[in-house]
Amino acid sequence: MSSMQIAVAGGAEANRNEYKAAYAVGRLIAESGAVLICGGLGGVMEAACRGAQEKGGTTIGIISGTGDGNAYLSIVIRTGLGHGRNVLVAQSGDALIAVGGSYGTLSEIAIALKTGCPVFGLSTWKIEGVVPCGTPEEAVQLAVDAARARTAGRKHP
Repeated sequence: MSSMQIAVAGGAEANRNEYKAAYAVGRLIAESGAVLICGGLGGVMEAACRGAQEKGGTTIGIISGTGDGNAYLSIVIRTGLGHGRNVLVAQSGDALIAVGGSYGTLSEIAIALKTGCPVFGLSTWKIEGVVPCGTPEEAVQLAVDAARARTAGRKHP
């Protein structure tokens, strides 16, 4: 199993296009062999996890509360941290893909950028440092390439 982890950020409520894009992102992440990390709730997070699980991928939800998260999580990490869990999501990814989203997504993008994690966006915030992507395929390919580059130099104990 790959030690590469791709974080997916997006709203707990997603419109139809965001849901479809996140679902495709999840499937493609699983096909790449990476682990999908997210906030574990509904909307974009659920769609990405569903896509990944349907392709046999591993999904990890870092939950803001103490519940079970969405039905498509392989592993649930219950933090009770509220929005503070966004730091954990952003820090756990070797790359981050943002799909749509509001201020919670923006916070994950900002944390990722602040800590040197590459960010790729689909219909999300247009800010410096976020690489805009036109398709889920482009976003995942760029994220996987960036994550591979980041993990190649990582020392494993």
